[in-house]
Amino acid sequence: MNGFLGNYAPHLYALLRIVAGLLFAMHGTQKLFGWPGDGSTVEIASLMGVAGIIELVGGLMIAIGFLTSWVALIAAIEMAVAYFMAHAPQAAFPIQNQGELALLYCFLFLYMAARGSGIWSVDAARRGGTVAHADTRY
Repeated sequence: MNGFLGNYAPHLYALLRIVAGLLFAMHGTQKLFGWPGDGSTVEIASLMGVAGIIELVGGLMIAIGFLTSWVALIAAIEMAVAYFMAHAPQAAFPIQNQGELALLYCFLFLYMAARGSGIWSVDAARRGGTVAHADTRY
Protein backbone atom coordinates (compact mmCIF):
# COMPACT_ATOMS: atom_id res chain seq x y z
CA MET A 1 0.00 0.00 0.00
CA ASN A 2 1.35 3.37 -1.06
CA GLY A 3 0.26 6.88 -0.11
CA PHE A 4 -0.39 9.42 -2.84
CA LEU A 5 3.13 10.80 -2.32
CA GLY A 6 4.66 7.33 -2.12
CA ASN A 7 6.69 7.81 -5.28
CA TYR A 8 8.41 10.75 -3.59
CA ALA A 9 9.13 9.01 -0.29
CA PRO A 10 12.93 8.92 -0.79
CA HIS A 11 12.98 12.62 -1.67
CA LEU A 12 10.71 13.63 1.20
CA TYR A 13 12.80 11.56 3.61
CA ALA A 14 15.95 13.33 2.36
CA LEU A 15 14.29 16.71 2.94
CA LEU A 16 13.21 15.60 6.41
CA ARG A 17 16.77 14.49 7.22
CA ILE A 18 18.29 17.74 5.93
CA VAL A 19 15.82 20.08 7.65
CA ALA A 20 15.84 18.16 10.96
CA GLY A 21 19.65 18.07 10.92
CA LEU A 22 19.96 21.80 10.30
CA LEU A 23 17.39 22.66 12.98
CA PHE A 24 19.15 20.36 15.45
CA ALA A 25 22.48 22.01 14.60
CA MET A 26 20.94 25.39 15.41
CA HIS A 27 20.27 24.17 18.95
CA GLY A 28 24.01 23.57 19.15
CA THR A 29 24.90 27.00 17.79
CA GLN A 30 22.56 28.54 20.32
CA LYS A 31 24.24 26.72 23.21
CA LEU A 32 27.82 27.18 22.02
CA PHE A 33 27.75 30.58 20.29
CA GLY A 34 24.60 32.25 21.59
CA TRP A 35 23.17 32.46 18.09
CA PRO A 36 20.32 32.68 17.36
CA GLY A 37 19.24 34.09 20.68
CA ASP A 38 20.33 36.52 23.33
CA GLY A 39 24.03 35.75 23.05
CA SER A 40 24.32 33.71 26.23
CA THR A 41 26.40 30.56 25.93
CA VAL A 42 27.11 27.49 28.03
CA GLU A 43 30.43 26.21 29.35
CA ILE A 44 31.88 23.75 26.83
CA ALA A 45 33.18 21.50 29.62
CA SER A 46 29.67 20.99 31.01
CA LEU A 47 26.78 18.63 30.28
CA MET A 48 25.07 21.37 28.26
CA GLY A 49 28.32 22.05 26.42
CA VAL A 50 28.63 18.40 25.42
CA ALA A 51 24.98 18.48 24.33
CA GLY A 52 25.73 21.56 22.23
CA ILE A 53 28.65 19.83 20.53
CA ILE A 54 26.52 16.75 19.79
CA GLU A 55 23.75 18.96 18.43
CA LEU A 56 25.99 21.12 16.25
CA VAL A 57 28.30 18.45 14.84
CA GLY A 58 25.67 15.71 14.83
CA GLY A 59 23.03 17.94 13.25
CA LEU A 60 25.39 18.92 10.43
CA MET A 61 26.41 15.29 9.88
CA ILE A 62 22.75 14.24 9.72
CA ALA A 63 21.96 17.10 7.33
CA ILE A 64 24.68 16.09 4.88
CA GLY A 65 23.98 12.40 5.39
CA PHE A 66 27.36 11.32 6.73
CA LEU A 67 27.30 8.30 9.07
CA THR A 68 23.64 9.11 9.63
CA SER A 69 22.63 5.88 11.35
CA TRP A 70 25.31 6.16 14.03
CA VAL A 71 25.01 9.89 14.54
CA ALA A 72 21.21 9.75 14.66
CA LEU A 73 21.41 7.03 17.32
CA ILE A 74 23.70 9.23 19.43
CA ALA A 75 21.36 12.20 18.92
CA ALA A 76 18.32 10.08 19.87
CA ILE A 77 20.04 9.00 23.08
CA GLU A 78 20.95 12.62 23.85
CA MET A 79 17.33 13.68 23.38
CA ALA A 80 16.07 10.85 25.61
CA VAL A 81 18.53 11.89 28.32
CA ALA A 82 17.50 15.54 27.89
CA TYR A 83 13.84 14.61 28.26
CA PHE A 84 14.28 12.49 31.37
CA MET A 85 16.78 14.83 33.05
CA ALA A 86 15.33 18.24 32.22
CA HIS A 87 11.68 17.81 31.29
CA ALA A 88 10.13 14.75 32.93
CA PRO A 89 10.80 15.91 36.51
CA GLN A 90 8.77 19.09 35.88
CA ALA A 91 5.44 17.41 35.02
CA ALA A 92 3.95 14.11 33.92
CA PHE A 93 3.06 14.96 30.31
CA PRO A 94 5.33 16.35 27.58
CA ILE A 95 2.88 19.13 26.77
CA GLN A 96 3.09 20.27 30.40
CA ASN A 97 6.87 19.95 30.83
CA GLN A 98 7.85 21.46 27.43
CA GLY A 99 9.47 18.18 26.45
CA GLU A 100 7.57 17.47 23.26
CA LEU A 101 10.40 18.75 21.03
CA ALA A 102 12.95 16.54 22.78
CA LEU A 103 10.65 13.52 22.37
CA LEU A 104 9.95 14.30 18.71
CA TYR A 105 13.67 14.62 17.99
CA CYS A 106 14.33 11.39 19.91
CA PHE A 107 11.89 9.32 17.87
CA LEU A 108 12.74 11.07 14.60
CA PHE A 109 16.41 10.27 15.11
CA LEU A 110 15.58 6.68 16.08
CA TYR A 111 13.79 6.33 12.76
CA MET A 112 16.77 7.84 10.93
CA ALA A 113 19.11 5.47 12.76
CA ALA A 114 17.03 2.56 11.47
CA ARG A 115 16.55 3.88 7.95
CA GLY A 116 19.98 5.36 7.24
CA SER A 117 20.98 8.28 5.07
CA GLY A 118 18.90 7.72 1.98
CA ILE A 119 19.38 9.75 -1.16
CA TRP A 120 21.11 13.14 -1.40
CA SER A 121 23.70 12.12 1.16
CA VAL A 122 27.43 11.70 1.53
CA ASP A 123 26.82 8.06 2.45
CA ALA A 124 24.94 7.43 -0.81
CA ALA A 125 27.68 9.16 -2.80
CA ARG A 126 30.30 6.99 -1.08
CA ARG A 127 28.32 3.90 -2.10
CA GLY A 128 28.23 5.06 -5.70
CA GLY A 129 24.83 6.73 -5.53
CA THR A 130 22.90 3.66 -4.43
CA VAL A 131 20.57 3.69 -1.46
CA ALA A 132 21.31 0.91 1.02
CA HIS A 133 17.72 0.26 2.04
CA ALA A 134 15.83 -2.92 1.34
CA ASP A 135 12.33 -1.49 0.98
CA THR A 136 11.53 1.95 -0.38
CA ARG A 137 7.82 1.25 -1.02
CA TYR A 138 6.45 3.12 1.99
